Amino acid sequence: MKPFDTLTSPLLVLRENRIDTDIIYPARFLLLMQREGLGDYFCRDRRIDPDGNAIPNPIDEAKARGAGILVAGREFGCGSSREQAVWTIADFGITCVIAESFGEIFQANCLRNGVLPIVLDAATIDRLLAACGEGEMHVDLVSRTIRAGDETVAFEISDNARERLLKGWDETGMIQSRWGEDITRFEAAQKASQPWLYEALDI
Repeated sequence: MKPFDTLTSPLLVLRENRIDTDIIYPARFLLLMQREGLGDYFCRDRRIDPDGNAIPNPIDEAKARGAGILVAGREFGCGSSREQAVWTIADFGITCVIAESFGEIFQANCLRNGVLPIVLDAATIDRLLAACGEGEMHVDLVSRTIRAGDETVAFEISDNARERLLKGWDETGMIQSRWGEDITRFEAAQKASQPWLYEALDI
């Protein structure tokens, strides 16, 4: 997982409430399991009609191209637990989502996939958007701050989640980094005392 420390980027703004995971990644694409290329399916039904024609929408506007920061409303990512909802956002290029609240599982999936989810109240988001205008926003995970124009605000994130993102660890990576030597010592001791556990079965 790619480490996240700071990000300066234009914005994609979707201030609608309750954009659920089926809007973010429609269920009929769930059999696609490769992450690469999933960005094409991000909010697909709001971008492409059933006949394959483009639908005008904020996601494909020129000012949102290259956006690494998505600003949303309340309960972003609510609904089903599909992890592809985060994969499609990440493949689209979004590595930070700022919202008034998140679906709980979606928020956890963001942290597992290198996407920084930031919760701010509506008034603070409005203030940042006004300060940013058509420009870029700067997110600093190291100092836990967001800067837009002359406006700087702090955001909260647990020490554990912050460390994982800064170091690019998923849960397995975190375990290996923190306790890898202990695991290696345990395996060596167990192989010495119970070698039959590691012998291949002759079936």
